[in-house]
Amino acid sequence: MDNQHPDQTPENQPLRKAAMYVRMSTEHQQYSIENQTAAMEIYAASRQMEIVKIYTDGGKSGLSFSGRLGLQQLIADVKERTKEYSDILVLDLTRWGRFQDVDESAHYEYLCRSGGFKLHYVAEQFENDGSVSSSIIKNVKRAMAAEYSRELSKKVYAGQCRLIEKGFRQGGHAGYGLRRLLIDENRQPKCELLPGQRKSFQTDRVILVPGPDEEVQNVRWIYTSFVQDGLTETEIAERLNVRGVLTDLGRSWTRSTVHQILINEKYIGNNIFNRRSFKLKEKRIVNPKEKWVRAEGVFEAVVELHYFLAAQHIIQARYRKISNEEMLDKLKNLRERLGWLSGVLIDETDDMPSSSVYANRFGGLIRAYKLIGYDSGIDDRFIEENKRLRDMHPGIVENISLKICEFGGTVQRDETNGFLIVNNELKVSVVICRCMQTGAGSSRWKIQFDTSLMPDITIAVRMDPTNQHVFDYYVIPSIDVENPKLRLEEDNHFALDAYRLNDLEPFFVLMERVSILEVA
Repeated sequence: MDNQHPDQTPENQPLRKAAMYVRMSTEHQQYSIENQTAAMEIYAASRQMEIVKIYTDGGKSGLSFSGRLGLQQLIADVKERTKEYSDILVLDLTRWGRFQDVDESAHYEYLCRSGGFKLHYVAEQFENDGSVSSSIIKNVKRAMAAEYSRELSKKVYAGQCRLIEKGFRQGGHAGYGLRRLLIDENRQPKCELLPGQRKSFQTDRVILVPGPDEEVQNVRWIYTSFVQDGLTETEIAERLNVRGVLTDLGRSWTRSTVHQILINEKYIGNNIFNRRSFKLKEKRIVNPKEKWVRAEGVFEAVVELHYFLAAQHIIQARYRKISNEEMLDKLKNLRERLGWLSGVLIDETDDMPSSSVYANRFGGLIRAYKLIGYDSGIDDRFIEENKRLRDMHPGIVENISLKICEFGGTVQRDETNGFLIVNNELKVSVVICRCMQTGAGSSRWKIQFDTSLMPDITIAVRMDPTNQHVFDYYVIPSIDVENPKLRLEEDNHFALDAYRLNDLEPFFVLMERVSILEVA
C-alpha cells in the first residue's frame, strides 16, 4: 500500500534553498549581473529551488581568488557548513573562474561538494553530477578558460606595445614637470587631463607634454645642479625644500624623489613600457632592460640629452664595481651609525646603493639584513601577509566604487593620493586594517589616518583574525578624527562603535543622489 500523502507531489514539496554566485569582469554585456541573475532564476524555478542568497563580484577578473570578496565569502560560508541553502548556482565555468591552474577551480568546487553543497553550472550543456563524462568536460573547459585568458593577455600586451611605439602614454601619473595631454585619433589636442581624469573615447590617446614653466625650470635646475655643480640628491632636495617647492604630489622633496627625476627617461622624451610585469595575476616581477619596450623621442623633451646621459654616468659609476662585501659593509656601517635600518632610510642616505639594489642583489632587504646579523623584528610571514592585503586593496576599492554607482552616485579616482571623489563632493579614503594578535590571544587593529591630505571620510576595512576575509567596517568622518592613529579592540566604547557597520549598505544609501523635488 502506498503511504504517500495525497498532497505530497513533486510540485508542492518544499523548495530547495539555493545561493547564486555572479561575477562580471569587463568582458561582454552577456555576462552582466542582471543577465546572469535572470538566467539562474529561470533555472532555479525549473528545478523547484528558491534563491535565498546572492554572492556578487562586480568588475572582478576570474584569474585569481584574491580580491574576489563574493567568492571568498561563499567559500567561507561553505567551510562553516551553513544550513541556509543546499545548492549553489553559477552561470558557467568561466564565471566561477579563469584560474591559470585548473586544479584551483576544481579545489573550490571540491570544498563545496565536501561540505554537502551541490554546485550547478546553469548555462553548461552537461549535468554536474560527478560522472566521468562531466569531469572530463569540466577539465577541458577549465583549460580552455585559462587558455582564453592567456591568449587575451598576449593580444592586450601586443596592443599596448604598439601604442607605446607610436608614442602614446599607458597609465600612471605624468610626474613633476610634465602633464598628460588628451589627443584625438588625428593627434589633435583636446585638453589637459587633471589627476584622476581619464580619456572619454576609446579612440582618444594620451601623450606627455611639458608642464608649467616653473616646474620645467626646476627639473632643469635639478640636472644642472647634479651634473655641473656636483650636488648630491640630498643637497638638491634640501635646497628645493628651503625654497618652498613641493613635488607633484604636494609633498616635500627627498633624496629618492630627486633620484627618480634623474633616472627617468620620460624627461628626454622617451616612452618606456614593461619595466615590471604583473601578467595574469601572477607574481609581479622586475624585467631586465632587454625586455623593456622603448620608443625614443616621442614626447617633447624637458632636459637636454647630454645632461641626462651625464647624470646616468655619475649614478652608474657609484656602484658599477661595488662588490657584495662592500655593499654589506655599507649596510652594516649605516646600522652601527644609526642603530636601525629601513628601506626609506637606505634610500635617503647618500653614498648608499638604493634599497631596490640591495633587494635585487641579495634576494630581498630582509635577506640582506640577515647577512649582516641585523634582526629587523619583521617576520617574513608578516611581509607576505601585508603584500597580500595590499593586493586585496584595489579590489575592495573597486567594489566600493561599483556599489556607489549602483546606488546612483558618481565616483572618480584621484591618482595622486588614491582617494575616491564621490559625487564630486566627498574625498573618501579606503584603508585595510590588519588583524594582530596579542600574547593573550586577543585581536587588535590599528587605523592610520592620512592627516597631511585628510579625506572627508575614511572607510577602515577590518580583517578577521585570519586576515583572509573582511570582518566589518568603520566609516569615520574626518571631523571626528582627533588622533592620527586609532587602536581598535574586539569590543570598543560606544563612541567608536557608532561608526561600525557589518556591511557598507548604509554608506551606499547615504551616497545616493536624490533630486530636490524628491527631498521636498
